[in-house]
Amino acid sequence: MPRGNTKALDSAATAAQGIVQRFCNGYSSHMKSATITEAKNGLSALIDRVRAGESIVITDRGIPVAVLEPATTLVDVEDRLARLERAGVIRRGTGGPPLELIMQPGPRLPEGASLLEALLEERRESNR
Repeated sequence: MPRGNTKALDSAATAAQGIVQRFCNGYSSHMKSATITEAKNGLSALIDRVRAGESIVITDRGIPVAVLEPATTLVDVEDRLARLERAGVIRRGTGGPPLELIMQPGPRLPEGASLLEALLEERRESNR
């Protein structure tokens, strides 16, 4: 059995247990909650709970600011884009890519020239 400060370990385990037993009020009452301090001090325990499939709301002074969720419950890209479009954050293009631009060969550097130097020079010129 490992020796060490078992009192501190017991205290941390009790604190982590307390974190996941509390509930948020309002819209996410079905989720467990933790304050930022509790999350910082008991992150390993919270990650274990998330791995087990739970979602945990992180609060700052009682206001939800983040959600820890299992990676398997992440929203697919198309759904996320649709939500952002509905919220007016983005506007998706309606046409295809400009094929004539894509089919053109890219610019060529002179023999022995540095791509990095050419890029930096272009940026300097655009800032004038």
